Amino acid sequence: MLFSASRATSQAASRTPSSASKSSRADAPGHPLLAWRERVGHVIDVLPSKADLETPTFSASIDRFGVGDLTFTDCRSGAMQLDRSIARISNDTHRRMAFHVFLEGGTDDVIVHRTSRRASPGAATLLALDLGQPVRMRRQACRVLTVFAPASVAAEVFPDPGFMHGRGMRADTPLARLIVDHLASLSRNIRQMDAHAIDVSIRSGVQLLTEAFCLQAGLRGNARAAKRAAMFERVRRYIQANLFDDDLSPERVLGVLDLPRPTLYRMFEHEGGMATYIRHLRLRHAADDLVRRADLSVTEIAYGAGFSSPSDFTRAFRRAFDMTPQDFRAMSRIDAPLVTTATGAA
Repeated sequence: MLFSASRATSQAASRTPSSASKSSRADAPGHPLLAWRERVGHVIDVLPSKADLETPTFSASIDRFGVGDLTFTDCRSGAMQLDRSIARISNDTHRRMAFHVFLEGGTDDVIVHRTSRRASPGAATLLALDLGQPVRMRRQACRVLTVFAPASVAAEVFPDPGFMHGRGMRADTPLARLIVDHLASLSRNIRQMDAHAIDVSIRSGVQLLTEAFCLQAGLRGNARAAKRAAMFERVRRYIQANLFDDDLSPERVLGVLDLPRPTLYRMFEHEGGMATYIRHLRLRHAADDLVRRADLSVTEIAYGAGFSSPSDFTRAFRRAFDMTPQDFRAMSRIDAPLVTTATGAA
Protein backbone atom coordinates (compact mmCIF):
# COMPACT_ATOMS: atom_id res chain seq x y z
CA MET A 1 0.00 0.00 0.00
CA LEU A 2 1.53 3.29 -1.15
CA PHE A 3 2.05 5.86 1.61
CA SER A 4 3.37 9.42 1.30
CA ALA A 5 3.81 12.35 3.66
CA SER A 6 4.84 15.95 3.14
CA ARG A 7 4.81 19.37 4.76
CA ALA A 8 4.47 22.79 3.17
CA THR A 9 4.58 26.20 4.82
CA SER A 10 4.24 29.82 3.81
CA GLN A 11 7.29 30.58 5.94
CA ALA A 12 10.84 29.26 5.86
CA ALA A 13 10.47 26.45 8.38
CA SER A 14 10.51 22.86 7.14
CA ARG A 15 11.35 19.54 8.65
CA THR A 16 14.07 17.11 7.64
CA PRO A 17 12.79 14.39 5.31
CA SER A 18 12.62 10.87 6.69
CA SER A 19 12.76 7.63 4.76
CA ALA A 20 8.96 7.52 4.52
CA SER A 21 8.24 11.15 3.78
CA LYS A 22 9.31 14.22 1.91
CA SER A 23 9.28 17.89 2.82
CA SER A 24 8.61 20.92 0.64
CA ARG A 25 8.25 24.66 1.03
CA ALA A 26 5.64 26.94 -0.47
CA ASP A 27 7.73 30.11 -0.28
CA ALA A 28 7.47 32.57 -3.17
CA PRO A 29 8.59 36.17 -3.62
CA GLY A 30 6.23 38.73 -2.16
CA HIS A 31 3.42 38.38 0.34
CA PRO A 32 3.20 35.05 2.25
CA LEU A 33 -0.52 34.79 1.42
CA LEU A 34 0.38 34.82 -2.28
CA ALA A 35 2.91 32.06 -1.59
CA TRP A 36 0.16 30.06 0.06
CA ARG A 37 -2.16 30.68 -2.88
CA GLU A 38 0.51 29.21 -5.14
CA ARG A 39 0.80 26.19 -2.84
CA VAL A 40 -2.91 25.29 -2.69
CA GLY A 41 -4.01 26.70 -6.05
CA HIS A 42 -4.10 23.29 -7.72
CA VAL A 43 -7.28 22.52 -5.76
CA ILE A 44 -8.83 25.78 -4.56
CA ASP A 45 -8.24 29.47 -5.21
CA VAL A 46 -7.22 31.89 -2.47
CA LEU A 47 -8.83 35.29 -3.06
CA PRO A 48 -6.73 37.88 -1.22
CA SER A 49 -8.39 41.19 -0.43
CA LYS A 50 -6.57 44.51 -0.31
CA ALA A 51 -6.76 44.33 3.50
CA ASP A 52 -5.24 40.83 3.43
CA LEU A 53 -2.29 42.04 1.37
CA GLU A 54 -1.76 45.04 3.63
CA THR A 55 -1.31 42.67 6.59
CA PRO A 56 2.20 41.14 6.35
CA THR A 57 1.79 38.63 9.19
CA PHE A 58 -0.02 35.80 7.38
CA SER A 59 1.40 32.34 8.01
CA ALA A 60 0.27 28.82 7.21
CA SER A 61 1.53 25.26 7.21
CA ILE A 62 0.10 21.94 6.16
CA ASP A 63 1.10 18.34 6.83
CA ARG A 64 -0.20 15.97 4.19
CA PHE A 65 -0.44 12.17 4.45
CA GLY A 66 -1.60 10.04 1.54
CA VAL A 67 -2.38 6.34 1.54
CA GLY A 68 -3.98 4.76 -1.51
CA ASP A 69 -6.96 6.87 -2.59
CA LEU A 70 -7.24 8.62 0.79
CA THR A 71 -5.58 11.80 2.02
CA PHE A 72 -5.40 13.32 5.50
CA THR A 73 -4.15 16.86 6.14
CA ASP A 74 -3.46 18.92 9.26
CA CYS A 75 -3.44 22.62 8.40
CA ARG A 76 -2.83 25.75 10.47
CA SER A 77 -3.42 29.04 8.72
CA GLY A 78 -4.38 32.66 9.04
CA ALA A 79 -7.73 33.91 7.81
CA MET A 80 -8.40 33.74 4.06
CA GLN A 81 -11.13 33.71 1.43
CA LEU A 82 -11.30 30.44 -0.51
CA ASP A 83 -13.12 29.78 -3.75
CA ARG A 84 -13.62 26.72 -5.94
CA SER A 85 -15.49 27.96 -8.98
CA ILE A 86 -17.34 26.09 -11.69
CA ALA A 87 -14.62 27.20 -14.12
CA ARG A 88 -11.94 25.58 -11.95
CA ILE A 89 -14.03 22.43 -11.54
CA SER A 90 -14.55 22.06 -15.28
CA ASN A 91 -10.80 22.33 -15.87
CA ASP A 92 -9.46 19.81 -13.36
CA THR A 93 -10.13 16.29 -12.12
CA HIS A 94 -10.47 16.82 -8.36
CA ARG A 95 -13.77 15.12 -7.58
CA ARG A 96 -13.33 13.77 -4.08
CA MET A 97 -15.25 14.52 -0.90
CA ALA A 98 -13.49 16.80 1.58
CA PHE A 99 -14.50 16.58 5.24
CA HIS A 100 -13.19 19.43 7.42
CA VAL A 101 -12.92 19.14 11.20
CA PHE A 102 -12.01 22.43 12.88
CA LEU A 103 -10.00 22.05 16.08
CA GLU A 104 -9.58 25.83 16.30
CA GLY A 105 -11.43 28.60 14.47
CA GLY A 106 -13.96 27.89 11.77
CA THR A 107 -15.70 29.56 8.84
CA ASP A 108 -17.49 32.90 8.80
CA ASP A 109 -19.46 32.01 5.70
CA VAL A 110 -19.91 29.07 3.34
CA ILE A 111 -21.69 29.69 0.04
CA VAL A 112 -22.26 26.69 -2.21
CA HIS A 113 -24.79 28.21 -4.61
CA ARG A 114 -25.13 31.91 -5.32
CA THR A 115 -28.89 31.54 -5.01
CA SER A 116 -29.13 29.29 -1.94
CA ARG A 117 -27.48 27.61 1.01
CA ARG A 118 -25.50 30.06 3.09
CA ALA A 119 -24.17 28.59 6.33
CA SER A 120 -24.67 30.47 9.58
CA PRO A 121 -21.53 32.33 10.73
CA GLY A 122 -18.98 30.28 12.60
CA ALA A 123 -21.49 27.53 13.30
CA ALA A 124 -19.78 24.41 12.01
CA THR A 125 -17.06 22.32 13.60
CA LEU A 126 -17.62 19.67 10.92
CA LEU A 127 -18.06 20.67 7.27
CA ALA A 128 -18.62 18.43 4.23
CA LEU A 129 -17.69 19.58 0.73
CA ASP A 130 -17.93 17.89 -2.66
CA LEU A 131 -15.00 19.08 -4.79
CA GLY A 132 -17.16 18.53 -7.86
CA GLN A 133 -19.40 21.43 -6.80
CA PRO A 134 -18.67 25.16 -6.38
CA VAL A 135 -17.98 26.63 -2.96
CA ARG A 136 -16.80 29.94 -1.55
CA MET A 137 -15.96 30.46 2.11
CA ARG A 138 -14.23 32.89 4.42
CA ARG A 139 -12.09 30.82 6.76
CA GLN A 140 -10.98 32.24 10.08
CA ALA A 141 -7.50 31.77 11.47
CA CYS A 142 -7.77 28.10 12.30
CA ARG A 143 -6.40 24.64 12.71
CA VAL A 144 -8.36 22.26 10.54
CA LEU A 145 -8.04 18.53 9.90
CA THR A 146 -9.29 17.41 6.50
CA VAL A 147 -10.03 13.98 5.08
CA PHE A 148 -10.20 13.63 1.28
CA ALA A 149 -11.90 10.47 0.06
CA PRO A 150 -13.50 9.24 -3.17
CA ALA A 151 -17.26 9.64 -3.25
CA SER A 152 -17.51 5.85 -3.51
CA VAL A 153 -16.11 5.51 0.03
CA ALA A 154 -18.68 7.94 1.43
CA ALA A 155 -21.43 6.26 -0.64
CA GLU A 156 -21.03 3.14 1.47
CA VAL A 157 -22.97 5.07 4.13
CA PHE A 158 -24.61 8.09 2.45
CA PRO A 159 -26.55 7.19 -0.73
CA ASP A 160 -25.65 10.39 -2.61
CA PRO A 161 -22.42 11.91 -1.21
CA GLY A 162 -22.81 15.11 -3.24
CA PHE A 163 -25.97 15.79 -1.24
CA MET A 164 -23.74 16.50 1.77
CA HIS A 165 -22.07 19.45 0.01
CA GLY A 166 -22.13 22.50 2.27
CA ARG A 167 -23.59 20.70 5.26
CA GLY A 168 -22.07 21.63 8.59
CA MET A 169 -22.66 20.74 12.21
CA ARG A 170 -21.42 21.62 15.65
CA ALA A 171 -19.60 19.10 17.82
CA ASP A 172 -22.53 19.01 20.24
CA THR A 173 -23.57 15.35 19.90
CA PRO A 174 -21.76 12.23 21.12
CA LEU A 175 -21.09 11.13 17.53
CA ALA A 176 -19.73 14.53 16.46
CA ARG A 177 -17.46 14.66 19.52
CA LEU A 178 -16.27 11.13 18.76
CA ILE A 179 -15.34 12.24 15.23
CA VAL A 180 -13.31 15.18 16.54
CA ASP A 181 -11.52 12.95 19.06
CA HIS A 182 -10.86 10.25 16.44
CA LEU A 183 -9.25 12.59 13.90
CA ALA A 184 -7.35 14.56 16.54
CA SER A 185 -5.90 11.28 17.78
CA LEU A 186 -4.99 10.31 14.21
CA SER A 187 -3.15 13.61 13.79
CA ARG A 188 -1.18 13.07 17.00
CA ASN A 189 -0.17 9.51 16.20
CA ILE A 190 -0.01 9.27 12.41
CA ARG A 191 3.79 9.54 12.17
CA GLN A 192 4.14 6.39 14.28
CA MET A 193 1.51 4.41 12.31
CA ASP A 194 2.07 2.12 9.34
CA ALA A 195 0.20 2.54 6.05
CA HIS A 196 -2.43 -0.11 6.84
CA ALA A 197 -3.28 1.43 10.21
CA ILE A 198 -3.55 4.89 8.63
CA ASP A 199 -5.84 3.55 5.90
CA VAL A 200 -8.12 1.90 8.46
CA SER A 201 -8.22 5.01 10.64
CA ILE A 202 -9.02 7.39 7.77
CA ARG A 203 -11.75 5.09 6.40
CA SER A 204 -13.26 4.83 9.88
CA GLY A 205 -13.26 8.62 10.06
CA VAL A 206 -15.06 8.89 6.71
CA GLN A 207 -17.66 6.36 7.83
CA LEU A 208 -18.25 8.23 11.10
CA LEU A 209 -18.53 11.56 9.27
CA THR A 210 -20.98 10.28 6.66
CA GLU A 211 -23.01 8.58 9.39
CA ALA A 212 -23.23 11.91 11.25
CA PHE A 213 -24.43 13.73 8.13
CA CYS A 214 -26.89 10.91 7.40
CA LEU A 215 -28.37 11.40 10.87
CA GLN A 216 -28.52 15.15 10.32
CA ALA A 217 -30.38 14.63 7.03
CA GLY A 218 -32.86 12.31 8.73
CA LEU A 219 -31.71 9.25 6.78
CA ARG A 220 -30.61 7.26 9.85
CA GLY A 221 -31.80 6.57 13.36
CA ASN A 222 -35.14 4.71 13.35
CA ALA A 223 -37.79 3.11 11.17
CA ARG A 224 -39.07 6.51 10.05
CA ALA A 225 -35.56 7.53 9.01
CA ALA A 226 -35.12 4.25 7.12
CA LYS A 227 -38.34 4.95 5.22
CA ARG A 228 -37.15 8.48 4.47
CA ALA A 229 -33.81 7.10 3.20
CA ALA A 230 -35.62 4.68 0.90
CA MET A 231 -37.79 7.52 -0.45
CA PHE A 232 -34.73 9.70 -0.98
CA GLU A 233 -33.03 6.94 -2.96
CA ARG A 234 -36.14 6.51 -5.16
CA VAL A 235 -36.35 10.23 -5.83
CA ARG A 236 -32.62 10.55 -6.52
CA ARG A 237 -32.66 7.67 -9.01
CA TYR A 238 -35.72 9.07 -10.78
CA ILE A 239 -34.21 12.54 -11.10
CA GLN A 240 -30.91 11.15 -12.41
CA ALA A 241 -32.71 8.96 -14.96
CA ASN A 242 -34.90 11.82 -16.24
CA LEU A 243 -32.66 14.83 -15.63
CA PHE A 244 -32.65 16.07 -19.21
CA ASP A 245 -36.42 15.85 -19.77
CA ASP A 246 -37.63 19.43 -20.21
CA ASP A 247 -40.81 18.65 -18.22
CA LEU A 248 -39.00 17.24 -15.17
CA SER A 249 -40.35 19.15 -12.17
CA PRO A 250 -41.24 18.62 -8.50
CA GLU A 251 -44.89 18.19 -9.53
CA ARG A 252 -43.98 15.42 -11.94
CA VAL A 253 -41.87 13.65 -9.32
CA LEU A 254 -44.71 13.91 -6.80
CA GLY A 255 -47.19 12.50 -9.29
CA VAL A 256 -45.08 9.64 -10.61
CA LEU A 257 -43.67 8.46 -7.28
CA ASP A 258 -46.80 9.21 -5.24
CA LEU A 259 -44.88 10.66 -2.30
CA PRO A 260 -46.12 13.01 0.45
CA ARG A 261 -45.50 16.62 -0.60
CA PRO A 262 -44.27 17.84 2.86
CA THR A 263 -41.80 14.96 3.14
CA LEU A 264 -40.44 15.60 -0.33
CA TYR A 265 -40.01 19.31 0.32
CA ARG A 266 -38.24 18.72 3.65
CA MET A 267 -35.95 16.22 1.95
CA PHE A 268 -34.59 18.91 -0.40
CA GLU A 269 -34.81 21.87 1.96
CA HIS A 270 -31.02 21.96 2.36
CA GLU A 271 -30.70 22.22 -1.44
CA GLY A 272 -33.04 25.20 -1.63
CA GLY A 273 -35.86 22.95 -2.84
CA MET A 274 -36.13 20.18 -5.40
CA ALA A 275 -36.43 22.58 -8.33
CA THR A 276 -33.13 24.19 -7.31
CA TYR A 277 -31.53 20.75 -6.93
CA ILE A 278 -32.61 19.75 -10.45
CA ARG A 279 -31.49 23.08 -11.92
CA HIS A 280 -28.03 22.85 -10.40
CA LEU A 281 -27.53 19.27 -11.57
CA ARG A 282 -28.38 20.44 -15.08
CA LEU A 283 -26.10 23.47 -14.82
CA ARG A 284 -23.15 21.37 -13.68
CA HIS A 285 -23.68 19.00 -16.62
CA ALA A 286 -23.98 21.95 -19.00
CA ALA A 287 -20.80 23.54 -17.62
CA ASP A 288 -18.89 20.33 -18.35
CA ASP A 289 -20.27 20.28 -21.90
CA LEU A 290 -19.31 23.92 -22.46
CA VAL A 291 -15.71 22.98 -21.73
CA ARG A 292 -15.47 19.50 -23.22
CA ARG A 293 -17.88 19.63 -26.18
CA ALA A 294 -16.58 22.34 -28.49
CA ASP A 295 -18.63 20.72 -31.27
CA LEU A 296 -21.89 21.75 -29.55
CA SER A 297 -23.35 25.25 -29.63
CA VAL A 298 -24.64 26.92 -26.48
CA THR A 299 -28.18 26.45 -27.79
CA GLU A 300 -27.65 22.70 -28.27
CA ILE A 301 -26.18 22.40 -24.78
CA ALA A 302 -29.12 24.33 -23.30
CA TYR A 303 -31.73 22.03 -24.82
CA GLY A 304 -29.61 18.93 -24.16
CA ALA A 305 -29.44 19.79 -20.45
CA GLY A 306 -33.22 20.02 -20.20
CA PHE A 307 -33.72 23.81 -20.27
CA SER A 308 -36.83 25.08 -22.02
CA SER A 309 -34.95 27.72 -24.05
CA PRO A 310 -31.46 29.17 -24.51
CA SER A 311 -32.56 32.38 -22.74
CA ASP A 312 -33.81 30.40 -19.73
CA PHE A 313 -30.49 28.56 -19.65
CA THR A 314 -28.47 31.79 -19.88
CA ARG A 315 -30.44 33.42 -17.05
CA ALA A 316 -30.02 30.37 -14.79
CA PHE A 317 -26.32 30.08 -15.62
CA ARG A 318 -25.68 33.76 -14.92
CA ARG A 319 -27.54 33.60 -11.59
CA ALA A 320 -25.59 30.54 -10.50
CA PHE A 321 -22.09 31.42 -11.75
CA ASP A 322 -22.15 35.20 -12.30
CA MET A 323 -21.27 34.93 -16.00
CA THR A 324 -22.93 33.93 -19.26
CA PRO A 325 -22.37 30.48 -20.80
CA GLN A 326 -20.49 32.16 -23.66
CA ASP A 327 -18.15 33.99 -21.28
CA PHE A 328 -17.62 30.81 -19.29
CA ARG A 329 -16.68 28.86 -22.42
CA ALA A 330 -14.25 31.58 -23.53
CA MET A 331 -12.65 31.78 -20.07
CA SER A 332 -12.31 28.00 -19.90
CA ARG A 333 -10.41 28.00 -23.20
CA ILE A 334 -8.00 30.58 -21.79
CA ASP A 335 -7.54 28.52 -18.61
CA ALA A 336 -7.21 25.19 -20.45
CA PRO A 337 -3.37 25.04 -20.33
CA LEU A 338 -3.61 25.09 -16.53
CA VAL A 339 -5.63 21.88 -16.37
CA THR A 340 -4.26 19.46 -13.81
CA THR A 341 -4.77 15.72 -13.76
CA ALA A 342 -3.62 15.27 -10.18
CA THR A 343 -5.91 14.16 -7.40
CA GLY A 344 -3.93 15.65 -4.55
CA ALA A 345 -5.24 17.71 -1.67
CA ALA A 346 -4.63 21.04 -0.10
